[in-house]
Amino acid sequence: MPRSARLGLVAERDSQGAALLDRLIRISLRQLAEQHTGGDFVFTVTGAATPDGGWQLRPAGTSLRYGAIAALGLMRLAEPDQRDVLGGLTVHDLLGRLAKSLDSITNVGDAAIVCWACAAAEHGDLLRAVGRLAELDRPDRPVDVLAVQERRRAITRDVKVATPPFWGARTLELPPKAIVPFVNERSLYQFQWGFRKQGRSLEDFIGWAKQEVRPVMKRMLTLCESQDILHPRAAYGYWKAAGQGNDLIVFEPDGTTEVARFSLPRQPKENGECIADFFRDIDDDERDVIGFQVVTMGQTASEVAHSWFADNRYQDYLYLHGLSVEMAEAMAEYVHKRIRAELGFAAEDDRDMEKMLSQSYRGSRYSFGYPACPHLEDQVQIMKLLEADRIGVSLSDEFQLHPEQSTSAIVVLNPRAKYFSV
Repeated sequence: MPRSARLGLVAERDSQGAALLDRLIRISLRQLAEQHTGGDFVFTVTGAATPDGGWQLRPAGTSLRYGAIAALGLMRLAEPDQRDVLGGLTVHDLLGRLAKSLDSITNVGDAAIVCWACAAAEHGDLLRAVGRLAELDRPDRPVDVLAVQERRRAITRDVKVATPPFWGARTLELPPKAIVPFVNERSLYQFQWGFRKQGRSLEDFIGWAKQEVRPVMKRMLTLCESQDILHPRAAYGYWKAAGQGNDLIVFEPDGTTEVARFSLPRQPKENGECIADFFRDIDDDERDVIGFQVVTMGQTASEVAHSWFADNRYQDYLYLHGLSVEMAEAMAEYVHKRIRAELGFAAEDDRDMEKMLSQSYRGSRYSFGYPACPHLEDQVQIMKLLEADRIGVSLSDEFQLHPEQSTSAIVVLNPRAKYFSV
């Protein structure tokens, strides 16, 4: 059924809901078009200086997985709409490219999602994709242990082992106003609320947003405070860690009792990146320190947003949902900064908040579901270590965090650790 026909059925019962749905679809398609480049989809953004002395977000990192997920949705559109989003390509063309790209990837999850998309579209390259999935889905895939050890030791040799203020997990609760300075306003305005530059220069857009959009943020924050909607909470902590092949092993403070193990993907190229390489080898005399964190805005934010939607307060719903998502990210940034400070690395943070939020600090924070750390089920181990139920966070059967506005992450302090795709 064409999109217009489906929207028409919704409009028969709820015209405002149909208008909102149409707006959300248009925003999604516009964002997908911006993420698509040469047959690939970017999965994140980085900050970059502009010639006029400003600062802007730029797409970074491509992902086969995101391409397949996009194809699953786009195949429901008419072909002209597909070509608008994909720069002249159709979903059939995109899936053909994705299936051919499987030869160069090692991530089983990526291959599985491409197979799913090819099957849903009855694509001719399905058998090819399934064959590659079968090749990858082998527990005995070889790892050159000696080469990996050599690479790991080169990365960690000159890095001093940090001393944490405590071992294990602690909880943290903050007033919302404490994390507002960590909100990425550009991301909130453009990616969550859908405000566009519309031909303005970056400088003009920022000036316009401060005058026209920031008051909306302040109004929503005041409303959230008066109704006690946002409850920023976190569980975070420190453990000893080491790398073994592609595995990241977590230990008790004695450095020998294993409490968790994460099998992580490695880039399929010579000297390819793997998160496990940012930690000393298991055969080395010393153990490195790893941080874990889980943060949440609490269940009330989701409940209020849903009630506003049910009451036809669609604009407030959109504003609250976007704000609570970015506040969860702000809480993650706050806790991450706290970890860097407690380990003695705060001086390496960029003093400009916008630049700092664009990863201008030591190390990286890797969240599950991204290419370098793709297995959502690995969150089970982090939830157990952090006792995340103490802050009201749990996992669904599909390993999604609940409440919705929650995030988890591995915190790596090696200065070589930056975002990468696999």
